[in-house]
Amino acid sequence: MEHVSTSSTETDCYTVWENCLGSIKEQIEPQTFMTWFEPIHAYKLEDKVLTIQVPSKFFYEYLEENFVQILREAIDKALGTEGRLAYFIKEDEEEEEEERKNSNGNYLGDITKIKDNHPKNGKYNRGNEDNGQSFLSNFTLNRAYTFDNFIEGDCNRLARSAGMAVARRPGVTSFNPLMLYGGVGLGKTHLVQAIGNYIQTYEKGREVVYVSADKFTNQFIESLKNHKLESFNHFYMQVDVLMIDDVQFLSGKDRTQEIFFHIFNHLHQSGKQIIMTSDCPPIDLKGLEERLLSRFKWGLTADLKQPDLETRMAIIQKKITDNHLELPDKVIEYLAHSVDSNIRELEGAINSLIWQATSTQTPISLQMAKETVEKIVQSVESREISIDTIQKVVSEYFGLTIDNLKAKTRKKEIVTARQIAMYFAKEYTGFSLKSIGYHFGGRDHSTVIHAIHTVNDFMMEKKELKIHIDDLRHRMEQ
Repeated sequence: MEHVSTSSTETDCYTVWENCLGSIKEQIEPQTFMTWFEPIHAYKLEDKVLTIQVPSKFFYEYLEENFVQILREAIDKALGTEGRLAYFIKEDEEEEEEERKNSNGNYLGDITKIKDNHPKNGKYNRGNEDNGQSFLSNFTLNRAYTFDNFIEGDCNRLARSAGMAVARRPGVTSFNPLMLYGGVGLGKTHLVQAIGNYIQTYEKGREVVYVSADKFTNQFIESLKNHKLESFNHFYMQVDVLMIDDVQFLSGKDRTQEIFFHIFNHLHQSGKQIIMTSDCPPIDLKGLEERLLSRFKWGLTADLKQPDLETRMAIIQKKITDNHLELPDKVIEYLAHSVDSNIRELEGAINSLIWQATSTQTPISLQMAKETVEKIVQSVESREISIDTIQKVVSEYFGLTIDNLKAKTRKKEIVTARQIAMYFAKEYTGFSLKSIGYHFGGRDHSTVIHAIHTVNDFMMEKKELKIHIDDLRHRMEQ
């Protein structure tokens, strides 16, 4: 590291640069200032030419592409209209020594003409490991996530179609950025990685990067800590396809949002593809800068909803077929109705059944499926009280059997008990109305709606029913 003496001329260069920074600070946002100007140091001042030291050629190019006018105004104010700005680019000791020997260390020129002093087009060579390989080694796509095993349904058709269009023509369609949103376990990560795998298979040579928002943030923090911010920027601004998973986790991270904003702009303007996922649409994202949110809306926003019954059945059938097993229709129907919250839970139940069947060499039965659902799905906090438990408690309370609740009978006492059980199923399980009806003898969703409304109305009109409901709730929650 070269040490700079404190002669009066060199001291003047610090004073001039401090004055420039004061002027610049008034015109840009604090996070931008911290990211792009705090790493710069005054180097020397000769004949009204102020030389500043920047970390890398990339850093220099970014400054002149984005802050030329601001720098020009700052120099005018500090040195007058005759003032000029030069750059000293310090990358490593060997290059610095070579530059010093050859007297080529300065990128010198009038600030208004500085764009003529460097190659604007093309990528820089990543021969230095810090300029890419150390970051690249952190990214891997799961090859199991493909379009072939992504089951399409009404719940995800738009998202899948958009994903395929982007995969075939990354950066060319109007779907840039592509924002995919939806709840946990609905297939966002599967779809975005399927896009990446498709591009890597059919668009060889394109650099595809998939990273979670948390990992992106951690890398940025490490880069700041280790003084490798230029390597971080250099890497991300060179990729062809950038996929950011769970972008909502950038919330409240101002400096990370700042750097992502600049990377986003650079990639988008360069015709590179950006794909993001989140748990909600951009309009509902909290803690993100408005300028970021506005850019998220430039392309296409597509949601992935909770899978409908037909999609769940197709997922089960595909999973079973891929594992060369057979499943009775009644078991497929039971699973599809019983695990309706998200695809991840459904696949967990199927995987458990497959393991049991292959390890014990026994066919998958309805009883095996019920036991698996009880262990895997009902353990989730929102489903601690299962439909089986509700049916058992309600039938015993009214002196009936569970088969009575499912039977096709209109006896008043049975109808009332069934309606109360349906009411509790809706309150405790979170199942869809259609799935609740299935568990009560295959009734349709309108019957369940009627049951819920009837119980609500009766509780307001008949105090004795309200007492029964409270007593049953106490029994189920014990």
